[in-house]
Amino acid sequence: MPRSLSHRRTALTVAAALGAFVLGTVPASATSTPAQIATSRTNGVTYLKSLQAPDGSYAGSGLSNEWAFSALASAGTAAVDVTPGGDTTKNARTVYRNLLSTAGWPSSSPVVTDYERAALNAFAAGIDPARVSASRNLIADQYGYWQTAEPGYFGPSANFNGTVFAALALNGAKTQSGQARIPQALRDAVVTRIRANQHNDGGWNYGKAEGNASQLATASDIDMTGAAMAALCVSGVPNTDTDITQAKAFLKSKLVPGSGAFNAMFGINTDSNGWAVSGLNACGINPQTGDFLTSMGKTPVDFLIAQQFNPGGGFKYLPSDTSPTAYSSIDGLRAVAGGGFTAAPPVPTTPGAPQWVAQSSLTSGTATKLALTVDDGAGGLKVCSVALTPTGSTTTLGAVLDAATGAATPSGCVTSVTPASGSGTVTAVNGKANSGSNTWKVSIDGSAFSSATRGTAVGVGDTIAVRWGA
Repeated sequence: MPRSLSHRRTALTVAAALGAFVLGTVPASATSTPAQIATSRTNGVTYLKSLQAPDGSYAGSGLSNEWAFSALASAGTAAVDVTPGGDTTKNARTVYRNLLSTAGWPSSSPVVTDYERAALNAFAAGIDPARVSASRNLIADQYGYWQTAEPGYFGPSANFNGTVFAALALNGAKTQSGQARIPQALRDAVVTRIRANQHNDGGWNYGKAEGNASQLATASDIDMTGAAMAALCVSGVPNTDTDITQAKAFLKSKLVPGSGAFNAMFGINTDSNGWAVSGLNACGINPQTGDFLTSMGKTPVDFLIAQQFNPGGGFKYLPSDTSPTAYSSIDGLRAVAGGGFTAAPPVPTTPGAPQWVAQSSLTSGTATKLALTVDDGAGGLKVCSVALTPTGSTTTLGAVLDAATGAATPSGCVTSVTPASGSGTVTAVNGKANSGSNTWKVSIDGSAFSSATRGTAVGVGDTIAVRWGA
């Protein structure tokens, strides 16, 4: 049943996640000149700064403006440099980190997209998503929504956008050194599901279409096509891939020659244009030349800049509107600045402020979660969030595997570990034993796989992948 974009935006706060990853590069040759783009970026940042509350916050209860962090980062502004009235004690990054660390956040009945949204924006703000605090690990929080009965989906499969944003958050919110955290087996499983949900027209929509011929034949959505394209590309799919080129053709077919806008499901608007352009940016596809330069010499970036009020900097939602909206301004700025759905945090200008903040160690006696995958080498991938209470500043792989046998979400991630104690080599997991050169190996935060021992050190926020193979 059709929904208004306003309704959909509200739903995205509790049932989706706007968001994505690497900074794109503003095209060198474009209809909108580099000077025009620079002016749009500067004025857009000014407007987003005006959205900050007196207490320094962007996020709170209900629909809030935390998506501003990904737009600010794409435009080269660090969240820690955004302060109300120059009060650095209330900078946007610190206030957001404190919110995410609160035991009651996000709500008493959270959904996976709460954590995906937070991971994307925390990353852009310069907060390590896996190490927000001693007890808050946004990567592990997402792992807890893995669908064991439908591997590759996160959250109910009917809400397909939860899986798209899992790909965006888990692949886009990298480690502080720029390393992908999650193993290839998990990346492949999610990519397979995204591909299976591509509609016949080359795009995607918010609901599940896999295995349903009538749904696959329905019209796709501009917004979700941009997000799904980005999800594939940030997962390592090249922009020459058939599914990306089909999505690109779908977007091209929706271009309005006279303005460069995309004719979206809910009409021509800034938000849909912004999501589509961010998808193109994330895939390294120039939104101002080639297929996206219309017969009348207009591009999607031209349309977005035409939607901006200057010098105020805000973007309006509809061409007929007479005032800006926060979400349109966020979506518009991120796209014009060349960003995908998230971006690496810029180096701050505030003296002494680090580019990243993160919990440095586990806290003895403070319950925490760790993200764990177990790959049996035969297609049997298990994904879970493991709850444990450490007894020191670090823990061990053995302790994590032991905890997973009874305190994993979803359950069944680990059923047995051999040996059951000590610090030696792990010889069997879930009844599958080492055999010749095929042994259990472990990777931490995307590092190379090496021999798994019970004594392997595990620190706060580490993303753990255990795999059987040569």
